[in-house]
Amino acid sequence: MTAPQMSIGPAPLDLASIRQAPKALLHDHLDGGLRPATVLELARNCGYDELPSDTADDLAVWFRDAADSGSLVRYLETFDHTVAVMQTPEGLQRVARECAEDLAADGVVYAEVRFAPEQHLERGLTLDEVVEHVLEGFEQGVSAAGTFGRKIRIGCLLTAMRHAARSREIAELAVRFRDKGVVGFDIAGAEAGFPPSRHLDAFEYMRASNAHFTIHAGEAFGLPSIHEAIAFCGADRLGHGVRITDDIIESDGDARLGLLAAYVRDKRIPLELCPSSNVQTGAVKSMEDHPFGQLARLRFRVTVNTDNRLMSDTTMSQEMLRLVETFGFGWSDLERFTINAMKSAFIPFPDRLRIIDEVIKPGYAVLIG
Repeated sequence: MTAPQMSIGPAPLDLASIRQAPKALLHDHLDGGLRPATVLELARNCGYDELPSDTADDLAVWFRDAADSGSLVRYLETFDHTVAVMQTPEGLQRVARECAEDLAADGVVYAEVRFAPEQHLERGLTLDEVVEHVLEGFEQGVSAAGTFGRKIRIGCLLTAMRHAARSREIAELAVRFRDKGVVGFDIAGAEAGFPPSRHLDAFEYMRASNAHFTIHAGEAFGLPSIHEAIAFCGADRLGHGVRITDDIIESDGDARLGLLAAYVRDKRIPLELCPSSNVQTGAVKSMEDHPFGQLARLRFRVTVNTDNRLMSDTTMSQEMLRLVETFGFGWSDLERFTINAMKSAFIPFPDRLRIIDEVIKPGYAVLIG
């Protein structure tokens, strides 16, 4: 990889300049990032006739508005439509290819994109076939982006649904494909009533296999979910983790961390924060109330993520701009958050270091001036 070519800084902190900055993304759902036009076309091709709109613009608005409910459960219902059109080899490959192209166009140089293979079996594909088609799509997208001079590396995370009983099977699938593009494992879905400890056998299998995993925790449920993910399951990272602030008390400029918050900070456990999504699902009330600013100031290992680009009508660049506008972050802050993410990626250390030293630091040096 080489650093993107940009004008001499200091650059203005606007959307156009932020798009030029190299970015690392750890938390992005494949089935939450489809292009609206692609949803329509795939639905026609596979005979799915339950979409709420028949134009791309109207469909984009519907996804955003439906997701903007303040409820994680209702937010997750929007995925019924995207998953429905991702049941064929052609659909899976196209969505993955376009995902890679869209992220690269936004200046993302490294991404870990996750999806749940068990949700794509309705038309007879096997779990292995689902993964193979998605990985093929990623390869196509990376290659296509490269022809335009946009280099990106994508690792795939395989997700198990926490309300189902296939987590061990998906963990084994992740290990089976870890030398072919899969870099880790995850569990996702509604947190309340489905604690991560229900899937201990899957996490124990991952640890025994020396494999990486993250856990959605501390989004719609509080500290017990985070504690279980770390203490019982051994998560490498926390998906969202915004509720860690329940264990932080600030008064008169002084911050007192509880034992769990202190442990998360001391151990440098990465927080995969997704600002716009966290507001939509009701994890926080507003962008101004988002704990990103507090956690960054207290030097937690915070990272910026998109979660679901379709539902939140967002990109990595837009997420960064919202943080700049809300908390007054500068280029050096955005560089720190990006390096945090790259340090926390599930690829070998030399590869992480190479991207930091050869792409991220030079890219931000030009912007900082």
